[in-house]
Amino acid sequence: MGRFDGLPIREELKAFEPYGAPQLDVPFLLNVNENPYPPSEAVVADITASVTEAARGLNRYPDRDFLALRADLAAYLGRESGAHLTADQIWAANGSNEVMLHLLQAFGGPGRTALSFAPTYSMYPEYARDTNTGWVVGRRSHDFTLDQSKALAAISRHRPSVVLLASPNNPTGTALPIQLVEALAGRCASIGAVLVVDEAYAEFRRAGTPSATSLLPAYPNLAVARTTSKAFALAGARVGYLAASKQLVDALRIVRLPYHLSAVTQAVARAALRHSDELLGRVEQLRVERDETVDWLRAQGLKAVDSDANFVLFGTFTDRHAVWQALLDDGVLIRETGPDGWLRVSIGTGAEMAAFRASLEKVLKTDVGRQS
Repeated sequence: MGRFDGLPIREELKAFEPYGAPQLDVPFLLNVNENPYPPSEAVVADITASVTEAARGLNRYPDRDFLALRADLAAYLGRESGAHLTADQIWAANGSNEVMLHLLQAFGGPGRTALSFAPTYSMYPEYARDTNTGWVVGRRSHDFTLDQSKALAAISRHRPSVVLLASPNNPTGTALPIQLVEALAGRCASIGAVLVVDEAYAEFRRAGTPSATSLLPAYPNLAVARTTSKAFALAGARVGYLAASKQLVDALRIVRLPYHLSAVTQAVARAALRHSDELLGRVEQLRVERDETVDWLRAQGLKAVDSDANFVLFGTFTDRHAVWQALLDDGVLIRETGPDGWLRVSIGTGAEMAAFRASLEKVLKTDVGRQS
């Protein structure tokens, strides 16, 4: 019998498995790009007090438009990226995944197309699938950069309603030049498309790399997505957001479910934002560890991609799954993702990265570690 016998599941969903990276109980978890440093006791105490206060009103629905949280997020982006934004230019949801789904619900749909450039975040085609949006994927160059002329030509040829670009890109870690983003925003505007720049890892970008939020005043068709899951060490809270023009945000308000952000979620997010400097305090440390990891991998004779995120893509291996399994057998969980032959390691604490290096060194001395 089939998994869905007797159920009227959509035909195009039958062959799929639920999305998800492995969640295994091993000593060193370096596979889902989490911040390895938990919130301090001071942050935990503020979150606890804020949730306690919110709990006293749980008999009432939460603020449907969460304007206070949106104002706090606008203020944070002003400090972090120099963006001049108001609360009505911010949207938030249960993780940037839900933000992206709102975008495809509002601007995608039957008869419309979403476009991106692989390799990139594996959830993008799922957002398209779940909203009955056509999916078209172009290719990045061999060094994982994006050729501007080819990208512009793809937009003109396919005339998508939504273009999704991750910068820094997952799983490669590469950031897009701001001049390229602006050129694509202009081309999208000329055909009536929305350009979404997914900056989930933006806080980890190297010095001098501007955020796409700097382009928002000139491009009302541009949306810049962010998350608190990575740099803020708030993955368990599930709070993602975007910055865009007021009219674009208003479109997302139409498709969201009523009261989609709980009072508890809003309280947690606002408390965390009060401690943004402290929560982001480990970002520079993780940047240093990331760059040292790139250098170490190259010293082992491996390829490693320069990264503006909190992870590194490295390879290439004849049998990457065997390498992944050997590391897992040693208690180190990384991610088998990206182009064939490549693996991705999230940047952890100093001790976690030392364990990763020691384990990989052992693997490289065996037949399993053969490079392609």
